[in-house]
Amino acid sequence: MPSFLNGDVEIAYLDEGEGDPILLVHGFASTKNVNWVYPAWVSELRKNGRRVVALDNRGHGDSAKLYDAESYHIPIMAADVTALMDHLNIERADIMGYSLGARMTAWLALSQPHRLRSAIFGGIGIGLIEGGGPGENVAAALEADSFEVVTDPVGRTFRAFADQTRSDRRALAACLRGSRRLMTSGEAAEITVPVLIAVGTADEIAGSAPALGKIIRGSQVLDIPNRDHMRAVGDKVYKSGVLDFLSKRQ
Repeated sequence: MPSFLNGDVEIAYLDEGEGDPILLVHGFASTKNVNWVYPAWVSELRKNGRRVVALDNRGHGDSAKLYDAESYHIPIMAADVTALMDHLNIERADIMGYSLGARMTAWLALSQPHRLRSAIFGGIGIGLIEGGGPGENVAAALEADSFEVVTDPVGRTFRAFADQTRSDRRALAACLRGSRRLMTSGEAAEITVPVLIAVGTADEIAGSAPALGKIIRGSQVLDIPNRDHMRAVGDKVYKSGVLDFLSKRQ
């Protein structure tokens, strides 16, 4: 698996296919494989004539594990994405993020709109502004000595996921604590790149997609029927909606 250094932080990535580039940014406690390869996003996008680039966020997958929460502020994590673009000589691309990855994508859409042809926010709605995702309860669950002692239901969900993906739980806890910065409604209203907001109708973490859509002018909302935060990722409605959105950016 190829990797590069952003400063002294090693970032692993994949780069497959040919055509207009799309960058994929996975969610918290996930990896490029779990979020994008296994649910067939990479193959589907390649089949539709796209060059697909996906990274393991710092603290995740095959990328460097850091244990200081200060290393995981959203602008710092988002800078890994643009550093990867620079490494691959990609001046501008569509960027799709899921959950934490969508927060990073939103920051890039606000701060570096010239690098984005469009932005897709998967698994994040008004939670981008109001919060409501995993908090200290999840960090504590990740740091617990065993799964059995975790009683918080959301903490148990994320701890089980982290164990399943064989993640570095201490790095994930630091990431969770460092990446909590929310976007203000004023900042979100300043986003001008084309935006698709895709959220499962049973998602208990993301918050309302239509509520965020009202703030980001000109954005489109895609409801993923009857899917929660975890199960929306590979849904066929999500895929077809994204492909339709991307086709209009040609």
